[in-house]
Amino acid sequence: MSKVIPFSPPDITKEEADAVVGVLQSGWITSGPKVAKLEKEMAEYCGTNYAVMVSSNTAGLELILKVLDIKAGDEVITTPYTYTATANVIVHRGIKPIFADVKENTFMLDEQKLYKIITPKTKAIIPVDFAGVPVDYDAIKAVLKDLGREDIVLIADSAHAFGAVYKGKKVGSQCDFHVFSFHAVKNFTTAEGGAIVFNDNNFSGKKDLYREFKYTSLGGQTKDALSKMKAGAWQYDVVIDGMKCNMTDIQAAIGLVQLKRYESMIKKRKSIVDIYNKFLSKYGWAEIPFSKDGETETCYHLYPLRIKGLTEKQRGEAIQVMADKGIATNVHFTPLPMFSFYKSIGYDIKDYPNAYNQYANEISVPLYSLLSEEDAEYVVKELIKTIENIKNIQS
Repeated sequence: MSKVIPFSPPDITKEEADAVVGVLQSGWITSGPKVAKLEKEMAEYCGTNYAVMVSSNTAGLELILKVLDIKAGDEVITTPYTYTATANVIVHRGIKPIFADVKENTFMLDEQKLYKIITPKTKAIIPVDFAGVPVDYDAIKAVLKDLGREDIVLIADSAHAFGAVYKGKKVGSQCDFHVFSFHAVKNFTTAEGGAIVFNDNNFSGKKDLYREFKYTSLGGQTKDALSKMKAGAWQYDVVIDGMKCNMTDIQAAIGLVQLKRYESMIKKRKSIVDIYNKFLSKYGWAEIPFSKDGETETCYHLYPLRIKGLTEKQRGEAIQVMADKGIATNVHFTPLPMFSFYKSIGYDIKDYPNAYNQYANEISVPLYSLLSEEDAEYVVKELIKTIENIKNIQS
């Protein structure tokens, strides 16, 4: 019987489980001291002044747009090569996203296209880090400087890039804001959850941006639940039509343990990538994903292999053959203009040819810190057999 290799199970140990039990037994399970502690450690890890823990990357992105009052009538630019959350949050603010295609033969937003699509209405750009690889933040900043538009807010969707390094520094301090995801399939997980990290607490003239993020994430109320539960402290004010997207202490307890283990988890992922690269580098059809370039390094979140000459239909066949062998693979991503909703509001994938070409022959191979080196070799050898067979049939 074939082995069963899942795509991306969470790396959870007894220590995380014990930490959760400790919170459950503490009598306080929603946002409280564990969240505060994780915010402090998260900011230290990323080299930023502030971190705000939230319920998801999606919520974090939307929270920023709301607090900065970016709304209908404004324009926000992002890439079509991303998970739907990046664009959904823009739509939620009453804005139709402006998409900049990716660079040819890369997964990253093409900053040169910004010259044509930035207008006086452009208020923010949401570049997307992909598969653990940071986008070239400095290249985007250079375009904004050249255009005299450094007023545009840079909100990096760094859902994939927690722990990645850009030019020698951990991702988190390069843009005005970075937003991470700690969903169950991410390198670092809190089951669900995310974080906003930033440096300037007076950004855009704000008196106390950290506090504003915190109360806006709690329905707009000026006291959190822990404060209100203190004897005699029932009174509070509501100062904005806030969201409800705070992280709980249950989630934060998981995150605090994960953070202690995280660098070793990244190293394990790198060892898996090294195995894949060793085997696949022998084949001309394999386009090896980015791993390190000078002082910039992925956090090895995904292994997005592109296969030269493979059609979209053949890619689907390869995924099915691998599934029949018990190996789960995936595709990252279907470009947003290919989905029904985005088609219905006027997008056409023909306008984003580079995004389509990246998608059409991409297969994401299992990559996670619990994957043994033996199983990684099994995965890559079976993938090579599968692709070679499909190519032989084609020829």
